[in-house]
Amino acid sequence: MSAGTGQIPDPASAGTPAQASTQAPAAAPVAADRNYPQMPVQVNHVEPAPRRVRGFLGNELIFDTTSARYVWEIPYYPQYYIPLSDIDARFLIDENAEQNTHRGTARRHGLRAGGLERRSTVRVYGSDAIDGVANTAHFAWGALDAWYEEDEQVFVHPRSPYTRVDALRSHRRVRVSLDGVTLADTTSAVLVFETGLPTRYYIDRTDIDFRYLVPSDTQTACPYKGVTSGYWSVRLEPGSDGNAIRHEHQDLAWAYDFPTRQLLPITGMVAFYNEKLDIEVDGHPLPRPQTHFS
Repeated sequence: MSAGTGQIPDPASAGTPAQASTQAPAAAPVAADRNYPQMPVQVNHVEPAPRRVRGFLGNELIFDTTSARYVWEIPYYPQYYIPLSDIDARFLIDENAEQNTHRGTARRHGLRAGGLERRSTVRVYGSDAIDGVANTAHFAWGALDAWYEEDEQVFVHPRSPYTRVDALRSHRRVRVSLDGVTLADTTSAVLVFETGLPTRYYIDRTDIDFRYLVPSDTQTACPYKGVTSGYWSVRLEPGSDGNAIRHEHQDLAWAYDFPTRQLLPITGMVAFYNEKLDIEVDGHPLPRPQTHFS
């Protein structure tokens, strides 16, 4: 799961009836408790991916294509479907098992390359699949050692063409607290606006009270930001009655010391999950949003 762009299990049999979406989805009502835009994409929507996409396992090139398809198996982000003609068939292991999905019948395959084996990680679609999916294969993201868009490695899942991520410096006052204890207070945050997620507030470390933050071994990745360099849990001070330390709240903050070039403004700064603690902007408390991070 990524900090700000979560990885959601791949529901092979979830979704809508087996046909590609060719029209824009109807506008959804704006939730009264949501102040950020949602994804305007339906399940089974298919689009061409104009990027060169490559996948490697065991130092072997499994596929190399400029004709991949974006396929939305869930509304949040797409998967890559790779034309069979651009896959090196030597590395595919037919497991002689079929799976019915809302995109068509898929034949299950494993991968074997460079002395490594990944069982049941590839779904190969035949001619009965929906438009854009027929005669392609879907690879489980974690089955490969590395994915590349052009010559840049990407993480977690493909970057959605419908997602915009902007990092903007702001002088609005941002205060972060938990159970009444102030963890951060700043007037120089970087606000990250990412389609489908609440605004994230990245804060300079000098404006954070690290007495309450405990380093964690957690590491996550995001296709838009890169790989995290640090995670922290929050441990509050003993209660006024002198009892033992209160509950430790796991993995509430993270940082990217080496983000992607598009997100360089957040380098070394720390963000907190809006869903799990309290954030005020210019004195106005923000509601805790309900997302898959809640």
